[in-house]
Amino acid sequence: MKRVVIALYRIRAMILIASTGILLAIAIFGSLFDDSSRGVRSALIYIALAGWAVVLALVLIGPRLLPRADAVVVGSPVRGRWLAMNSPASRVPSHGIRMYGQAHAIDLVHEPDPTSRPVFGSGAAMRPSTDYPAFGQPVLAMVGGVVVKASDWRRDHRARSTTLGILYLMIEGMIRELGGPGFIVGNHVTIRTDDGRYATVAHLRQGSVSVRVGDTVRRGDWIAECGNSGNSTEPHVHAQLMDRQTLLLAQGVPMVFAGITVGASSEPGEAIPRNEEHMVAA
Repeated sequence: MKRVVIALYRIRAMILIASTGILLAIAIFGSLFDDSSRGVRSALIYIALAGWAVVLALVLIGPRLLPRADAVVVGSPVRGRWLAMNSPASRVPSHGIRMYGQAHAIDLVHEPDPTSRPVFGSGAAMRPSTDYPAFGQPVLAMVGGVVVKASDWRRDHRARSTTLGILYLMIEGMIRELGGPGFIVGNHVTIRTDDGRYATVAHLRQGSVSVRVGDTVRRGDWIAECGNSGNSTEPHVHAQLMDRQTLLLAQGVPMVFAGITVGASSEPGEAIPRNEEHMVAA
């Protein structure tokens, strides 16, 4: 029974998408059903609602059944001084959900000095991405392995830099969800390691990816630039480790960065910064 629940938990996103798709189709094309097919329409509605109920049950039960894993040491995807947001060192799942392999993901924004990054709530609701020091910064391979996904065709949008901008992003996010996880993570690169793990860096700058599917890379290789594509409030690097290549099926894997200093520490080590904590990678 446990294996069945875990297997269903892995495909919960697909169940949710299918159930939502059925309800949307009925809402849009419901007038096409005549009296003789009302029963079919009702059955589809019940199936979709049952799918939602199954997903809700899986979300509540599934995480308790997942096996615990030790953190894997990876390289930092960035160099310099960066601020951690949505960190797994502060909570798991770090982004509030476990879908798309994000349970242990982290967001990093570049702050080379305390005054270099625009303050949230100041200025326009949607600042140009180029106002942020992270935009265009090198993004590095966290692991050595083979590139299995490389996408950089999505545009970089303006930052959502005020509360009004965030509300707009929430509406955007719901629409992006309809397009699948690729529209959420934006431009991204996924690398498969020899031991079957998958490292993804996301929200990359349009046209900046320097590797292609099938390329072999080493940890620390320059593979792209930081951008603001996908569901992103400002230019930053989203980094995560997963157990599957496909975001819809992946479970997050814990990780720590090698050779970084965190907070007031002066000695490099293996760590992951907490929310609002700075890390420096040489």
